[in-house]
Amino acid sequence: MVAVSFHRAINIAESLFINRAIAAPHFSWIYWCIFTPAVGGLAVGLALRFWVPGAVGSGVPQVKVAYALHAGYVPLREAFGKFVLCVIQLGTGASSGREGPTIQICAGISSWLARAASLSRQSQRRMAAVGVAAGIAAAFNAPIAAVTFTLEEVIGDLDQTMLSGVIVAAAIAAAVERGILGQHPVFEIQRAYTMGAGSSLLSYAVLGLLSSLVAVAFTDSLLGIRGAFKSFTALPKWAHPMMGGLVTGTLAVLAITWLKQNGITGGGYSTLAVALAGALPIKALLLLCLLKFAATAFSYGSGSVGGIFAPSLFIGGMLGGAVGYLDVRIFHHPVDSIGAFALVGMGAVFAGIIRAPMTSVLIIFEMTGSYGLVLPLMIANMSAYALARHWRPLSIYEALLQQDGVVLPHGKPVTPEKEDEPFVSEVLP
Repeated sequence: MVAVSFHRAINIAESLFINRAIAAPHFSWIYWCIFTPAVGGLAVGLALRFWVPGAVGSGVPQVKVAYALHAGYVPLREAFGKFVLCVIQLGTGASSGREGPTIQICAGISSWLARAASLSRQSQRRMAAVGVAAGIAAAFNAPIAAVTFTLEEVIGDLDQTMLSGVIVAAAIAAAVERGILGQHPVFEIQRAYTMGAGSSLLSYAVLGLLSSLVAVAFTDSLLGIRGAFKSFTALPKWAHPMMGGLVTGTLAVLAITWLKQNGITGGGYSTLAVALAGALPIKALLLLCLLKFAATAFSYGSGSVGGIFAPSLFIGGMLGGAVGYLDVRIFHHPVDSIGAFALVGMGAVFAGIIRAPMTSVLIIFEMTGSYGLVLPLMIANMSAYALARHWRPLSIYEALLQQDGVVLPHGKPVTPEKEDEPFVSEVLP
């Protein structure tokens, strides 16, 4: 219920702020489009500095720290702060996603319920994972991918004692989300995509290679910009998200002016749906990929609130569509296959950035309802995952934590020696 409320609040905020700014008359929309994300970033920066610093970023690193080091303790204040600040941030046009924040919000709710019920430390840790599964299921309308993501990214192994709770939570969350918002995938694919000619597998393999390169470049760029902002002292830290908003607004103006497409602000799902239909020219695909890449790196790196799930899917969709054009030109395959390449690209870049290989395949199936691309998805996704992991062993979330001086233990979570030891909230700088 909280996740559905969160998503609806973001939609309302977008219609009130960034959408209205883009629709402003004459040339005033340019100034409003740049000004609105900057003001939203300033408001969020002040709130992070003086109210709830633990709400910064996507929320996934905070939940990983809570599960591994603090028996699943996610403060309710941080969850509430993430809700409010992410609505402001995305509503005013930041290049971020809602999915990561949904994970922290739902983990905060489940952590609070566990403490209210006076559950044991071990059960409280398990409840944090249950909240993660519920959040992913509600965010993507993808209960199966929610289970695999929780196992791959949070728990780290197949813990059978937790599996039943995670599955039940994901199923209930998806049922509630579908009952309120309707029985439909996130993207409505008008035709059933299939692999087509066998020669296209070569193009899908090339897409996997390019996706790994883009994933590594994105991770390095985001970390580099984030590190630069950490050492930038000419402006106070609470003003940094404003700078990220200025860059995002400027890039959005360029996209609308040059390409007559937005997609730079928010998650960009509406523009991504056009790419999945094969209706964007190759110039638009390539430029939107580059602009979204830069906007997300600056939005996140400047210390704002928002996730990277949706931007990684967007970047992958644009890259995949561009490779699809090359496949059509070289092998003379049907033009309809461009949308199929965009769909596979979504999963491949997601796999390279997020490093959740099983989730990257399943989430595309559940988000699109398209099951005819099993082999291309597996080839591209596993190639992107393996190559990105070879070049950069750390996932983006662990790299972000290490940049903050936090190293997670590999293996079993740390358990406090004393049962009455108080919780300590991990506030990431």
